[in-house]
Amino acid sequence: MKAIIVMFDSLNRHMLAPYGDTFVQAPNFARLAAKATTFDNFYAGSMPCMPARREMHTGRYNFLHRSWGPLEPFDDSMPQLLGAAGVHTHLASDHPHYWEDGGATYHTRYTTWEFFRGQEGDPWKGVVNAPRVSAPDGGMRRQDLVNRAYMATEAEHSQTRTVDAGLHFMETNASADRWLLQIELFDPHEPFFSHQPYKEIYPHDYDGPEFDWPGYRKVTEPAEQVEHARYEYAALVSMCDRSLGRVLDFMDAHDMWDDTMLIVNTDHGFLLGEHGWWAKTVQPWFNELVHLPMFLWDPRTGDRDTRRGALAQTIDIAPTVLRYFGVDPTPDMQGTDLAVVLDDDRAVREGALFGIHGGHVNVTDGRYVYMRASVEPANAPLEQYTLMPTHMRARFSVTELQPWEPAEPFSFTKGLRTMRMPATSALINSWQHGTLLFDLQEDPHQHYPLADDDVELKMLRLLARLMHDSDGPRSQFERLGIPFDAEPGPEHLLVRAQAAVAAATAEPLPPMADLPGAALLAGPILELLDDPTARPVLERHVPALVRTEHLGMPPTFSFVDLAAFGRLPVAVLRALGEDLAAWSVSAG
Repeated sequence: MKAIIVMFDSLNRHMLAPYGDTFVQAPNFARLAAKATTFDNFYAGSMPCMPARREMHTGRYNFLHRSWGPLEPFDDSMPQLLGAAGVHTHLASDHPHYWEDGGATYHTRYTTWEFFRGQEGDPWKGVVNAPRVSAPDGGMRRQDLVNRAYMATEAEHSQTRTVDAGLHFMETNASADRWLLQIELFDPHEPFFSHQPYKEIYPHDYDGPEFDWPGYRKVTEPAEQVEHARYEYAALVSMCDRSLGRVLDFMDAHDMWDDTMLIVNTDHGFLLGEHGWWAKTVQPWFNELVHLPMFLWDPRTGDRDTRRGALAQTIDIAPTVLRYFGVDPTPDMQGTDLAVVLDDDRAVREGALFGIHGGHVNVTDGRYVYMRASVEPANAPLEQYTLMPTHMRARFSVTELQPWEPAEPFSFTKGLRTMRMPATSALINSWQHGTLLFDLQEDPHQHYPLADDDVELKMLRLLARLMHDSDGPRSQFERLGIPFDAEPGPEHLLVRAQAAVAAATAEPLPPMADLPGAALLAGPILELLDDPTARPVLERHVPALVRTEHLGMPPTFSFVDLAAFGRLPVAVLRALGEDLAAWSVSAG
């Protein structure tokens, strides 16, 4: 028995032919659907990248307790459990986050592993005098340009080299038994770097700036630039499709379908202007981000060219792979072997929980999606529970660690007490987006938030049950305004109470040319704060900003940036621009 996982990053379900009408050319995904089971209701859980991978290893949610971080000492790791049972596991990947502080414990759980560098500003090739890039994340973008120079051909692209390595493992071990291969591709994650043959699939007129790396913010670019980014993303998906086709070709040529499981999945999607947003993380987790493509070929059932509608999630992958190899999932795993779904489309859960640490806590029952925001603007209390205090690219700071205290063990920490400490979330605050409820049957694109007290109460109670089932900390219930020791009642509903702030934050940003005082609004906030004559204007419109410390604010950060992150309503931005324009005239 063998198994192959082909995992992509930021792959949009709604842009693949098996899931609907699309302009994206990806014939191998259609070919895959004919050979496997297509899941119609597969959802993400913990996000973004490494929290999702932690779920793939452990089969349980982690976002209620922890932000982005490594596997913990008490975590069960699916590939490590397989290794202990005599299954050789191999990882081939170009995903750069495995190389960083917050991912360093994942790849070493595999028997063997190899990495191919150069994606997304990975600090790979050293060119001291490379041109500077003027942007808030200019250092990463500068490094990315350096890296691209070393991937001048498709053969040199890290995606291609990763698939080459996966195929080499398959060729080397074609006659061997009991192995798992994970081919994990960073693409089509931003930046959308592909070579010219893929771009030529999507001809279009565009003479604007190079734009294949949108920021995590609201859309402010003109329509033709948004369209260009979508074509750049599509070109990269077409390249990913070719990589998938290479794996399918090998399986066909070596007659592997009788004894080899195949899983093709992703961690989350990527917004390309939908809902007025780019990317992920800073906005609510709309279905474009969390309703995922998932394909499974399981020789145990032989279920192919079929669709299944049961509600499934990333936490189901570990139990499915373990059971396939005859290994029992651990008691701490919350997922289910998806073979029961393939057999008769049996429901495996009442609801699916998903979210990011410090953001909305979300639940869907397949029809409704309920996004529960914090009850107060402070988005508190928010806590980290960890024995591995590292962030994505850094260790926890001394300041963060100073207030830590031991927490009582959770049900899944194997009797260990974790470090508990206050957490901050600078750009993620669910309160500003409000509590949202959507009816996917009537409003599949989530354009019209629903206000229905009966439905909200039903979904709130489902959310609370799933949080308890996950041993969610009391602080999360308090942050969301949900009673910990009692069932939520009508007095705990928030959709109507937060509707105004939700609508204000959701309002699209107007073009810069339409904003009064545009130059001042686009200039550095810190410069305006340092001008005593401007402070009365700022005090009138953004008093909280005037009265707080700004040690972490980037020097070039502007009020337009603040609005683009959803932290400043458009109406306030306009009024501030008008008063700043008048102040500028009077100040001479």
